[in-house]
Amino acid sequence: MKLDIKQWIGIACLVAAPAVMAQACPDKNLQYWQAFPPGGESDLSARHQQMVLKKKCAAIETIIQYKAGAGGALMWSQMNSLPGDGFNIVGINLPHIVFQPIEGLVQYKTQDITPVFWFHYTPDILVVPEQSPIKNFADFIKAAKADPGKLSLGGSGQNSANHAAHERMNAAFGIKTIYVPFKGTGDMATSVMGAQVDGAMTYTAFAINNKTRIRPLAVAMEKRHPLMPEVPTFKELGVDWVDGAYRGIGVPKNTSPEARKKISDIWAALNNDPEMKELAAKSGFELVNVGLDQMDAFMKDKTRLYTEGAQRLGLGKK
Repeated sequence: MKLDIKQWIGIACLVAAPAVMAQACPDKNLQYWQAFPPGGESDLSARHQQMVLKKKCAAIETIIQYKAGAGGALMWSQMNSLPGDGFNIVGINLPHIVFQPIEGLVQYKTQDITPVFWFHYTPDILVVPEQSPIKNFADFIKAAKADPGKLSLGGSGQNSANHAAHERMNAAFGIKTIYVPFKGTGDMATSVMGAQVDGAMTYTAFAINNKTRIRPLAVAMEKRHPLMPEVPTFKELGVDWVDGAYRGIGVPKNTSPEARKKISDIWAALNNDPEMKELAAKSGFELVNVGLDQMDAFMKDKTRLYTEGAQRLGLGKK
C-alpha cells in the first residue's frame, strides 16, 4: 500500500502528538506554596505531584514551601502578593475558601482566590484510635448518646471540611460530640493515635495511611472504599452523605491567562499519568479533573453548596 505525502505527515503528527504533550513543562522551577503544615493530605498530594513532575520534566524542580496558619487562611490571604509569573502556585481547598470568608475573620474573599485546576477529592471518614473500646459505628452512637458532649473528635482546621462534616454527623444522628480543630491533619495525627482525643472526623487518606493505628467506622462515599471494604458508608447507615474536601491549585490574580492555562494543562497531564493514578488510589485520593474550561461552573456550584453548608455551622451570624 502506498501513502502520499499528506498521509505520511498525518501519521507523523499522530505519532509525535504524545511526545509533544509529554514535553509541556515549566520554563523555570516552580514555587509550590502549601497552606497547611507538612504531614497532611495537602502535603502528601503535593509530594506525589513533585515526584511525578520531576520524572516528566527533569530540568526543573518543584520547591514545596509552607506558610501554615489559621486553617489555611494565612497563605490564602497573602497569595495575591506573590509574583504572578506563572511559577508561583498555591495549594487551595474547598470548602475552606468558601467557609472562611463567610465567617468574616479572614483577610480574603472567595473571589480573591484564582483556581486553575482541582485535582482530587478526599471523602469524609469517622475514625477512632486502634485501642479505643469503640469497635463500630453502633458503639460510637451508643457512647455519644450515653454521655452527650463527652466524646472529642479532632479535625483539620476550624470551619473546614472536617468541621462541617462533624456538625453534619451530629445533626444527622442526633448526638453531641466536641470538635477539636488542629492546624492540619499532620498535627492531628499524634493526638488521635495517642488517644488524646476520642477520634477524628478526617479523610480517607488519613485512615488508609494509618490503617494499623486507627479504626475507621463510617465513610462518606457512594460505595465502600476498595481498600477498606469492611467500613460501611453513611448511606448504608441511613444518611445520604457523600462529601469531603477538594484540593487544587491556584495562582496570584495578576497571573496572565496564558500562564494560567499552561499550569492548568501541566496539572491535567499529571493527573492522567498512570503513576499518579496509582499513588492516588493507594492513598485514598479520588482524582477529579477540573480545568479552566470548567472552572466557572464548578466554582459557582460549589460556592452555592457550601454557602448552604455554612448555615449549619452558624457562620456569619456573630
